[in-house]
Amino acid sequence: MTQGLMSRRLTAERAGEWIRRWELQQQRYACDREARFTVIADVVEAATAGVPRPLVADLGCGPGSLAARLAGRLPHAEVVGVDADPLLLALGRAHHGASVRFADVTIGAPGWLASLRLGRPLDAVVSATALHYLPEPALLSVYGQVRRSLRPGGVLVNGDHLFQEDPAVAALADVVGRRHAERHGADAHEDWRGWWAAARSAPELAAPLAERARRGPGAGGDNGLTLQRHVELLHEAGFGAAGPVWQYGPSCVLVAAHA
Repeated sequence: MTQGLMSRRLTAERAGEWIRRWELQQQRYACDREARFTVIADVVEAATAGVPRPLVADLGCGPGSLAARLAGRLPHAEVVGVDADPLLLALGRAHHGASVRFADVTIGAPGWLASLRLGRPLDAVVSATALHYLPEPALLSVYGQVRRSLRPGGVLVNGDHLFQEDPAVAALADVVGRRHAERHGADAHEDWRGWWAAARSAPELAAPLAERARRGPGAGGDNGLTLQRHVELLHEAGFGAAGPVWQYGPSCVLVAAHA
């Protein structure tokens, strides 16, 4: 194989390099991100204790950051990463494909859960910094569909920046988050724009980037929902119990249990 062809091939090693850069730039935006991942894994491990082969879905998985950590913590589990970004999915498949099954599916689209071809009830559904782009009606629908897909005793675990009801408390939580980022040098890393600019110049990413452009811009923005509103929506969706199990500034891990 010529050097030119090799430079255009997305190898597992090269995908790993891009994912490591992704992990660093994400630390700029997710307060205490690694601790949040650890808490999510703790919850999933506890909820699936005694299940021979847990089935876990990661919604908005990106290149598999959380999904791969769950697969490492629970090597006997079947982990399905769900996303609709062709580039991030290509990176995840190339680097984490041996431990995570990646599904190119738009969360909330008609028939999205059936498209995952799960074949059995889910034991846990997780998400990290992803569901905030869904408008409230769509989020309520997704919460309801997830509840119906879970076995009794299964859990939904959502790690994200979830706002406080009181604006004064929310502002102070933001200060806590910013100070944490400053102390840990998060702003020293490449930012979101820089990562994507670098990706657009990489020959090995040309094909998934072309597919991404063909599909057009995906969902974006922030629904701005408070932590309390998320809890209300989860109860409305049929979850019997819902509440935060961890929080640092605005960063929160919210758990809902299917009775």
